Amino acid sequence: MQNPANFSTGPQLGLTTDLAGADDFRMCRSIKTLFNFDPPVTDDEIRAASLQFVRKLSGFHSPSKSNEAAFVAAIDEIEAASKRLLYSLQTHAPARNREEEAAKAKARAALRFTRVS
Repeated sequence: MQNPANFSTGPQLGLTTDLAGADDFRMCRSIKTLFNFDPPVTDDEIRAASLQFVRKLSGFHSPSKSNEAAFVAAIDEIEAASKRLLYSLQTHAPARNREEEAAKAKARAALRFTRVS
């Protein structure tokens, strides 16, 4: 595998910093939105989301001993970046209620997993 410093994010890979088409991509269902909730996100929730993200990217639920240091370092870096992002975002929208959003998610899941006879 290449050194991450050598990875290209240029147009030759189809990656761009233009987020105009970002709505075309679906987020993993197990990765939850953490911004603009009442009560606000906790450090534990940010850490848990970072762990979930690294698990998704790596394909490992838990790494081997030889990969453990890289796995933990990735979690730490993503957690730090996530905190910077979440603490710097601003909105004029009212904070969402966690219980209401959980109920909506549960209803969507029930609908998704309901079989039509």
